[in-house]
Amino acid sequence: MEFTIHLQILGIVFVTGIIMGAVANKTNFCTMGAVSDWVNMGDTGRLRAWLLAIAVATLGVVILEASGKAVIGTSTFPPYRTPNLAWLRYVLGGFMFGIGMTLASGCGNKTLVRIGGGNLKSLVVLAIASVCAYAMLWTNFYDTAFGSLMSASTINLAAAGKASQALGDLTGLGNTAFGAALGLALLGFAFSSRDFRGSFDLILGGSVIGLAVVVGWYVTGGSMGVAWKEFADFADVKPLRVEIQSFTFMSPMGDLARYVMNPADTSLINFGIMALAGVIVGSLIYAVVTRNFRVEWFVDRGDFANHAVGAVLMGIGGVLSMGCTIGQGITGVSTLALGSVLTLVSIVAGSAAMMKYQYWRMMQEA
Repeated sequence: MEFTIHLQILGIVFVTGIIMGAVANKTNFCTMGAVSDWVNMGDTGRLRAWLLAIAVATLGVVILEASGKAVIGTSTFPPYRTPNLAWLRYVLGGFMFGIGMTLASGCGNKTLVRIGGGNLKSLVVLAIASVCAYAMLWTNFYDTAFGSLMSASTINLAAAGKASQALGDLTGLGNTAFGAALGLALLGFAFSSRDFRGSFDLILGGSVIGLAVVVGWYVTGGSMGVAWKEFADFADVKPLRVEIQSFTFMSPMGDLARYVMNPADTSLINFGIMALAGVIVGSLIYAVVTRNFRVEWFVDRGDFANHAVGAVLMGIGGVLSMGCTIGQGITGVSTLALGSVLTLVSIVAGSAAMMKYQYWRMMQEA
């Protein structure tokens, strides 16, 4: 019975991922594209869709916690609300990821969507990023390259009497009040644009991505997740644990690499891998049904080099910052974690800086 719950959770995650992938393909929901439109053209349409997703996810978390439908707390994967504020980890990792996603033509989610649409360049990005994420997660590479520096720069907020790094706790307003205010403010900003209000795709993309994050929190932090966690703790079935979590795509790439090396061990198939697979399948279904499936390959060696370097920075930076534009930028921010906000700002800064550099180089060559 309990194992059935485990499979149900993974099934719900997979189906939700399919919906995410199909909608992201249809609406061209792209966080890197959102930064590009804003920096290069002053167009905030896709940026507002991203903010709408954050608003929906944040308000969803407020409702889930206030109603008792889900308990998110401080013990999530990754640990968003932990009282240990690893500020340098968030800033450096986010900046690296922002540069990487610009070079690789899209964030983790967009990479999966592009694979479903037939883009073989993104398949190469997935392979390289997965190897780098694996090295960060499952070897001693992180400890060797970053461990001591990140530990030294981590601030223990508990020593200052703060229960967590959630903005509601830090400000003393409470997460319900702060989350509701933030969600409504972002919602108001997103819809303050007439062009945005008139775009069905932008509204659909932001709404569905945000709701998908809420679904993830509900199935892992709600009654299904609690029932499975209690059984897992009792039976000590560690490989099959489902932590309290929602959608993120960089650490799952590392998990995917681990599973590919041990395909017979189905216990390695977790929330993240099912989410990753679902997005690819959903995008593929949409591309085939609409006859938009197109095989793409690198234009030249320079194009390959850009994508390869970008993939390395995404894999390392994404795990270092404990999330990507979805994992930290939406899922993490929905918990009101200060670290997620720092990561989000750093990702945007890194991406914008790389775009400005690319523009400068283009002008120099011209």
